[in-house]
Amino acid sequence: MNVVDVQLGLEERVMRTTRTTIAFAYPARFKGIDETFPAGTYELETDEEVSEMGDQTVYRRVRTLLLVKTLGQVRTVDVKPSELDAAIDRDAVQAAAG
Repeated sequence: MNVVDVQLGLEERVMRTTRTTIAFAYPARFKGIDETFPAGTYELETDEEVSEMGDQTVYRRVRTLLLVKTLGQVRTVDVKPSELDAAIDRDAVQAAAG
């Protein structure tokens, strides 16, 4: 995971944004999004709210964006973390099945 930045939000919330990549071996679908994404590698951008809980720091995902590159353009698709996890699991099951 690569930490991109830490910023102070308007409501005095500390946020961090991380960028990672994810690869789908099979086309991916996400509940609530009427589109199928082709197999391939995608960048993810995740915003997390940083909270101090006693002597430990806790990060809570507040937004995950899938960066979709098509025809020389990049657009972002807001994906629920639970839907992203489900798509990753489906891809792994399909890959294991052959």
